Amino acid sequence: MNFFGHARLGAQRWIDIPFINATIQPSEFVKPALILMLAHLIHKNPPDVNGYRIKDFTKLSFYILLPFILIAKEPDLGTALVLLLIGYGVLFFIGVFWKIWATIFALIVLLSPIAYEFGLKDYQKVRIKDFLSEKPSYHVQQSIIAIGSGGLTGKSKEESTQTQMRFLPIATSDFIFAFLVERSGFLGALGVILIYVMLILHLFSLSIFNKDYYIKVVSVSIAFMIFIYMGVNIAMTIGYAPVVGVPLPMFSYGGSSFLNFMVLFAIMQNLITFRYKDMYDKSGTKSFV
Repeated sequence: MNFFGHARLGAQRWIDIPFINATIQPSEFVKPALILMLAHLIHKNPPDVNGYRIKDFTKLSFYILLPFILIAKEPDLGTALVLLLIGYGVLFFIGVFWKIWATIFALIVLLSPIAYEFGLKDYQKVRIKDFLSEKPSYHVQQSIIAIGSGGLTGKSKEESTQTQMRFLPIATSDFIFAFLVERSGFLGALGVILIYVMLILHLFSLSIFNKDYYIKVVSVSIAFMIFIYMGVNIAMTIGYAPVVGVPLPMFSYGGSSFLNFMVLFAIMQNLITFRYKDMYDKSGTKSFV
């Protein structure tokens, strides 16, 4: 039962902030909490050469599945699945015994029809059916038109009919990539994607070439989060993924998501900075001895 919270689009995901006419989405702040929890647990108990066995894997899975179930009940399946992918993506990167992954994959294949039939709500099934049908939904149709009309270099503000005449739905958040391509064209879209790719590769390099498991987990988690958000959002706007409420990282309108990324980057920067604290002596000068 939900005792408080602001309902919107059939889900109770937001909490109103009094006096300033704003809302926050608490589920967004579960992501840094989960990442820091996994970083602490993995740093405290790192895997052996062959990866985590079933006992440690089950313990870590509890911290991933608990917020997943609670957020999916809102319902907010998009955010819940992002948490699930980040959590198990981190475990895959850190290392888990291969037989555990093989068992999970087999269970997913076997239980997917049951989960679809009894675990999804009607509107979620409609989104999947729209995605699988030959004709995309109205939202995706307008998004594809906007992307196609952008051409190589995009249109001016006056000529951007999909945005100006409001054919493109939710242009500032879910479908902001379509808005970007209509205005800046293929070159603008390519530039934004390259920025994301370089950022993801940089985060992976911090994780791969670092022996500190805390830094490993935090940096690879942010990389996974950016990749999932970017991939799902862009695929959704061009009809290659079901329509879900996943923003384009640090680009879509939405204070909770933007603040979430800023918090994660600040934590990561703090960890990297204080990694070198032992290289400084008491006077504040750097010492390499």
